Amino acid sequence: MRWKCGCSYDGTDYSGWQTQDGPLSIQQVVEECLSEIFKKETKAIGSGRTDAGVHAMEQVFHFDFEWKHDPGSLVEAMRSLLPDTVTPLFVEKVEDDFHARFSAVSKWYQYRIYMGQATALENRYSWSLHGDLALEAMAKATSLLKGTHDFGAFAANRGIEYKTTVRKMFRSEMLQEKDFLLLNFQANGFMYKMVRSLAGTVANVGLGRLSLDAFSELLKSTERTPMVFVAPAKGLFLKKVFY
Repeated sequence: MRWKCGCSYDGTDYSGWQTQDGPLSIQQVVEECLSEIFKKETKAIGSGRTDAGVHAMEQVFHFDFEWKHDPGSLVEAMRSLLPDTVTPLFVEKVEDDFHARFSAVSKWYQYRIYMGQATALENRYSWSLHGDLALEAMAKATSLLKGTHDFGAFAANRGIEYKTTVRKMFRSEMLQEKDFLLLNFQANGFMYKMVRSLAGTVANVGLGRLSLDAFSELLKSTERTPMVFVAPAKGLFLKKVFY
């Protein structure tokens, strides 16, 4: 019996979603919770990794167990055991061939920039940029990313060999809400640190460190250069996974 579950989390103090050697991961916390409930070691398969310090408004994972009770009672059981930094959102029964990662058709990430100095309450969840920003140029740079492109220039090298660095960007927009700039990226796939690289380089356009033409040429080049800047993890949120 396969279950699909959604959760949100504050990733500040975690090493990311995926369990690895070193600091505590979200996956490890979730699996320990499920194993305690079921009294059996239980594996949670996520929709994908998130970097250390990255947050999620709705991460999706699946697990297998013959749970005979109401799904709502499982959510409550998880909520009672998980730390305050991880919140279960829903649990629903799915077909056995559902896979949290491979069944996903797109993901939506949002990067939050605070124009000025963020307050203590917002500093954990946004990147503060000081000085006058060229907002129109930033918006244009963001819009250039929409469509199908080779995003090789924005993929950080971690020894990963991708079959292709071409991705289809369904949504790429910049919105302003009071003192915040919200960069929304939805695509059929993302590479290692790709969203943070996009956000950081768009920010450099706004700071006047990179022209709009240079940004466009960088995208076309498909080659990563020192002009690509990786924005801090704390401003990035996985908003939603689409199936």
